[in-house]
Amino acid sequence: MKFGWSIPRRNGKSEILIMRAIYAITHDERVLYTAHRTTTSHNAWEKIIERLAKAGFTEGEDFKTTKQMGLEHIEWLGGDGVINFRTRSSKGGLGEGYDLLIIDEAQEYTGDQESALKYVVTDSKNPQTLMCGTPPTAVSSGTVFLLLRRDILGGNSEDAGWAEWSVPALTNAHNPDLWYETNPSLGFILSERTIRSELGKDTVDDNIQRLGLWLQYNQKSAISREEWEQYAVDGIPELPQKKRLFFGVKYAKSTANVSLSVAVKTTDGKIFIEAIDCRPVRDGNDWIIAFLRSNFAEKVVIDGAGNQTILVDDMKNAGVKCKAVLPKVPEVIEANALFERKLFEGSICHGNQLSLAQAVANCEHRAIGSSGGFGYTSILEGADISLLESVSLAHWICANSKEKKKQIITY
Repeated sequence: MKFGWSIPRRNGKSEILIMRAIYAITHDERVLYTAHRTTTSHNAWEKIIERLAKAGFTEGEDFKTTKQMGLEHIEWLGGDGVINFRTRSSKGGLGEGYDLLIIDEAQEYTGDQESALKYVVTDSKNPQTLMCGTPPTAVSSGTVFLLLRRDILGGNSEDAGWAEWSVPALTNAHNPDLWYETNPSLGFILSERTIRSELGKDTVDDNIQRLGLWLQYNQKSAISREEWEQYAVDGIPELPQKKRLFFGVKYAKSTANVSLSVAVKTTDGKIFIEAIDCRPVRDGNDWIIAFLRSNFAEKVVIDGAGNQTILVDDMKNAGVKCKAVLPKVPEVIEANALFERKLFEGSICHGNQLSLAQAVANCEHRAIGSSGGFGYTSILEGADISLLESVSLAHWICANSKEKKKQIITY
């Protein structure tokens, strides 16, 4: 009933939609052909008219058509077959019934559009929805295509299928062997020199557009100020009597600063986070160690190549008992993913500090690692994102901490 396929650009993926639409109209099916742009749906209308003519069918005798831009229509004479072509909107398709729903440029298919369109095939005796596109890029706004892929590949969707031509992880986009593995039209429509000329300096975008890479996150998604303020609380919430503090230290990659944050579990099961400070690295580590000396300090996560071991040595020399954790890349990826998931679940609260709110409201995802994970970068030139990254690390180590159980000895 649902089938999706993802292929890199310029590989003729829409031709399958055109063939399916022609079969439908000649077999008394009603079709709604939708696209993100009016030019795309109009181009599909032109191709179907052209294919019907090449197949020996005549306009006026076998079918009739409406050529109005944005409202194209093909009706089969002597039968019930119909194809309507529309640009998608949050209201398009309401009140109309079809047998086949086509979603071209599916990477732009949004949730509100799906809410308006998914019911148009409900009354059909044999309904089908087809989605085709490329993996979402940084400018893609759709989420439905990504969720369909996740559900099908995860075995959580019945009566559905998926096909894709892709690389499993971020790789060298200049490797011609990978071009042939992921571009079925290479040698027919595409040529090697065409692909070679289009590759640029953006490795992630080249992997998505030409090698079909699916990242594990939506590049366009970031935390807005409204979303962040939704989880703000007045003052510090109620904490357990035996509270345990978990710290996150992040040495910035793009600036010469270091940030320190803290996380603590509350009595209602949430995690309260707070940014402590962001200072130049040249100020030394004494100010960080002053906080880690606390009797409640349990663990500290330290991220930042070249500075981790220095801080660990300073902690040892100062007699700090707080345990240091030096995360690897997969753990940083896990920390960021966990932070956003728990935030939007409402499991995180904060005091709405201005400095942290500014960092959050001006952040976007950046690819890290080779498996499609993400970190953070600031959209403000020269701004320091390490404050947010330190909060994410503090939350991660706090969320993964186990409660200490008092040992009971009986005889």
